[in-house]
Amino acid sequence: MANNKVKTRFAPSPTGEFHIGGARTALFAYLFAKKNSGEFQIRIDDTDRARLVGGSELRMLDLVRWLGMDWSGEPMYQSSRILLYKKYADELIAKGFAYPCFCSEKRLEDLRKTQELSHQPTGYDRCCRKLPLDETLARVAKGESHVIRLKMPESGKVSFNDMIRGEIEFDYSLIDDQVLIKADGFPTYHLASIVDDEEKGITHVIRGDEWLSSVPKHLYLYQCFGWQPPVFAHLPVIIGKDKKKLSKREGSVSVDAFKEQGYLPEAIINFVALLGWNPGTEQEFFSLVELEKEFDVSKVNKAPAFFDIEKLNHFNAHYIHQIEEGELLEKIKSFTQIDFSKFDNLFLQKIIRVVKERMVLLADFDSLSHCFFYTVDPDKDMIRFVKSDWRDTITGLQKAIESLEMLDSEKWESVEELNLFLSQIVTINGLKNGDVFWPVRVALSGEMASPSPAELLWVFGPQESLGRLKIALVKITPDYK
Repeated sequence: MANNKVKTRFAPSPTGEFHIGGARTALFAYLFAKKNSGEFQIRIDDTDRARLVGGSELRMLDLVRWLGMDWSGEPMYQSSRILLYKKYADELIAKGFAYPCFCSEKRLEDLRKTQELSHQPTGYDRCCRKLPLDETLARVAKGESHVIRLKMPESGKVSFNDMIRGEIEFDYSLIDDQVLIKADGFPTYHLASIVDDEEKGITHVIRGDEWLSSVPKHLYLYQCFGWQPPVFAHLPVIIGKDKKKLSKREGSVSVDAFKEQGYLPEAIINFVALLGWNPGTEQEFFSLVELEKEFDVSKVNKAPAFFDIEKLNHFNAHYIHQIEEGELLEKIKSFTQIDFSKFDNLFLQKIIRVVKERMVLLADFDSLSHCFFYTVDPDKDMIRFVKSDWRDTITGLQKAIESLEMLDSEKWESVEELNLFLSQIVTINGLKNGDVFWPVRVALSGEMASPSPAELLWVFGPQESLGRLKIALVKITPDYK
């Protein structure tokens, strides 16, 4: 492979959801290419026809783009290159590096059971490897069902330098004769990936550590073809709270599921970047552009990376809080049951400003803003603060109404002024904060947990605020007129 330009690729198999581990693989390959002024490509490894999930590759591509990662050229589909892989497999047979295998599934299953009962390592016994080449080719020509296997060396060692794990050595005698072409004519990952990486000039292969054991097979294939292998980097496994590997078939950790819950792409990118990678500084928040400059694959840890949903929530809340009110309003529209067209835009933006600091997900908006869009009917006992008595609660609410009715209109436009004003009501009337702030909050929101009383007053304005306060006062003093 004569190529000075760094080229990486992300090669998902469209057999399920776009898992957070796949997102990390894509991101690290993307960042490595960008950091080195290189090229990032996408390939669809769709040769496992039995597990193929129709349309899943399109969802993956949409999500990769949603996360902000652009790729060079059009995605390559391996299923469109079957004849090419067959040509290379035939070349290996002709050179004596591969052979047709006619063993049935039943024979292989019986072999495995026998090996297990004898406490032997399981694997193919290389039965067909001993057949004369002319006999095997004749049987192939007659249409007999077969696979094509790689003729691995039976002794010796192979080593390579992994960018993350350093020098790694394998013993050839422990490696099976890998299937290269299946009985259905489709290639396995091992052959197709090698051919495509070579033809596309891939210089660095960054992938999950589940492929680490396949490296000696791949290196031997490169040797058989006389090609220069790429540099490898195998990312650490991602584990959950149970210390077990996250399953890529768990929808709860799919990127699409996170998107549907209201996570932002910026948060997911930031979170995923730190799954195993340590920048070596105290910096916690990284934009994609910053990551393109800072990423260093040598700082990826070999130890398993811990998936902490609270950390992801922390990142998401941070990025939500940074968004300007108008832009955030647009993002929320996909997650709300509220018809924003029925409300004044200034009113909506005020609500956004008040609730966004409490939001973790975009989908949190409705629960946090419910009181602004619907009539509330607070429970009578809720209106009284737990440390107040009814007399002081009634006094506090009465004085709040009387004072707010006299408040200058310009002071209604400042949360700070409204908060100071409520404090003055407490002081002037010899009350406690709970005698004023609490009943005002509950009267306006109908909830025990809500934005502050001053924020509620600011959003609602004089008319709606005083109307709700008076309704609450009537509820706790039926004789009040």
